Amino acid sequence: MPAKNTICLWYERNALEAATFYAKTFPDTRVGAVHRAPGDFPDGKQGDELTVEFTVMGVPCLGLNGGPAFKQTEAFSFQVSTEDQAETDRLWHAIVDNGGEESACGWCKDKWGVSWQITPRVLMEAIAHPDPKAAKRAFDAMMTMKKIDIATIEAALKG
Repeated sequence: MPAKNTICLWYERNALEAATFYAKTFPDTRVGAVHRAPGDFPDGKQGDELTVEFTVMGVPCLGLNGGPAFKQTEAFSFQVSTEDQAETDRLWHAIVDNGGEESACGWCKDKWGVSWQITPRVLMEAIAHPDPKAAKRAFDAMMTMKKIDIATIEAALKG
C-alpha cells in the first residue's frame, strides 16, 4: 500500500540520478519504481522518465522531472541527525564533493539544489541545554560554522 503522505521533489530532469545518489549515500534509502510519461508534456516527451519513487532514510519521496519552471529552495530541507564527527563528515562531503555547495550552520545543497541539514545529535542537545548561557555559547559557535565541528560545540558548551 502506498504511503498516505509522500514528499514530492521537483527536478529539472535528473530525479533518477538524484535518487540513486541518495540511495548510495544515506542508510535506509532506496530507489523504487520509475514511471515514464504516457504522453508528451510541456518539458518532455512520451516515454521520458516522469517520476521516480524513492525513500530517503525511510521517508517516502517522489521525484518529478518537471523541467526548469521551479527550483529547489532552502524553504525545504532534509535534516539528518548524525551520531559522531565521522558520520557528519562523511555525509557532508558526500553531498558537497558531488557537485553540491556549502552553506552555514550545518546546511548544504546537493547538485540538484535540494538542501540538507547535516546535524550532529550533540548540537541539538547543546542548543537545548537547560543552562541558557551554555546553550548560547554552543549556538554562537554553530553560527560561525559551515560543517558542524562537534569538538568545538562541546568546548563551547563547557565554556
